[in-house]
Amino acid sequence: MIFIDGVGIGEKDQFSNPFFKYRFMFLEDYFGDTPHLDNQRISKNNAFIFPVDACMGVEGLPLSGTGQTSIFCGVNAPKLIGKHFGPFPYSTLIPVIEGKNIFRTFLQRKMKADFANAYPKIFFDYIESGKKRLSVTSLSCLLSGIKLKGSTDVRRGKALTAEIDNRRWVEKLKYNMRIIKPETAAERLLRLSLKNHFTLFEYFLTDHLGHGRIINEFDYVINTLDRFLFYLLNHLPPNITFIICSDHGNFEDISIKSHTLNPAFALTAGKHAKHLAEKIKKLYHIKDAIMEIYS
Repeated sequence: MIFIDGVGIGEKDQFSNPFFKYRFMFLEDYFGDTPHLDNQRISKNNAFIFPVDACMGVEGLPLSGTGQTSIFCGVNAPKLIGKHFGPFPYSTLIPVIEGKNIFRTFLQRKMKADFANAYPKIFFDYIESGKKRLSVTSLSCLLSGIKLKGSTDVRRGKALTAEIDNRRWVEKLKYNMRIIKPETAAERLLRLSLKNHFTLFEYFLTDHLGHGRIINEFDYVINTLDRFLFYLLNHLPPNITFIICSDHGNFEDISIKSHTLNPAFALTAGKHAKHLAEKIKKLYHIKDAIMEIYS
């Protein structure tokens, strides 16, 4: 599973929607088409692109804290607290995350689950300082006993950096490691996935691009992500079920810097891809649809 932050299905507009301004291989070359509000569902070669309701019956713009809690815990988080909330989870949702997150559910069923992302030393220093503003995914791991990976795991090929290719770790954080090709990172994720029942990789730069924080790196970031996803789709082992999901719209409309009311983007491929595409209508359906595969 790849969680991509802040990606929705938007208008067919090359000026506001990067999916039409840029050429994405994982859409154009693999599916032969790009989704938009008038064509939200695309399927080819047992792979499916489809919309997911991120509003879930609650007024206001969808936000990451409640959206990600809904995805990874299988609950309608904004309905539980009466509003959308983010970027971090609302305090009363912490017990829900602790008890119902997907990592814990896999572990309770005696199955292997892993989080492929690595964190730099500054993150572990942050945790040790006693601060608690953590994402749903990192919080889920910490509350479930899933060990968070670090720089040693990246160097040994057992983890990926959040930007895929190690570039920001090298250039911004001054780590002594090599910058890798997106295809190399994709191959690494596939190897990790074959060792587990459930493997998650989280990518957040799409949301940052949507908010306009790293516009000067737009071309590089998009190309890296596109090559990464294109390789994964073209090299899936036959026993792998692949799902991409997001928590809300943002990236698909760069004419604004806020989230959108658009449906969240989802993609499934490989084994059980059709099952997931048919079952998932809203964000809180994602976890249950995944767990049904193992029932």
